[in-house]
Amino acid sequence: MGECNRASVLNQGCGSRRVLDLVADKWTTLVIRALNGGPTRYGALQRTIGGVSQKMLTQTLRKLEAEGLVEREVHPVVPPKVVYSLTELGRTLIPPLKALCEWAEEHRDELEAARARSTRLRVEGEAEVDQNRQARDDHRG
Repeated sequence: MGECNRASVLNQGCGSRRVLDLVADKWTTLVIRALNGGPTRYGALQRTIGGVSQKMLTQTLRKLEAEGLVEREVHPVVPPKVVYSLTELGRTLIPPLKALCEWAEEHRDELEAARARSTRLRVEGEAEVDQNRQARDDHRG
């Protein structure tokens, strides 16, 4: 796997890259953020995290549970009551993920403006290429 050090997320053979893949995932970030409020039932999580499908939420929770970031507690009642919560390790992700979410919320407008500018320039460039092609074809024909 190669030598791993603290800066090893840049090394594709190091396990810290897999960890980064896990914690940098959009659904992971949103689940951790939603569980920051304390133990939460599945349905409440799904309502809190807008746009998450049942399949994706289930996959994300299972992955986070397997990695030791989320704990699943089943209460022996009818119907079964399942509650998810962050483990101690999972809670260590709250500060960096909170900062990332706040950055996204703070800079959303700037990023959307840059994307719109880029799209406009690309479309204008394609239109210019089409005009040049048409002029060339007219000149030949």
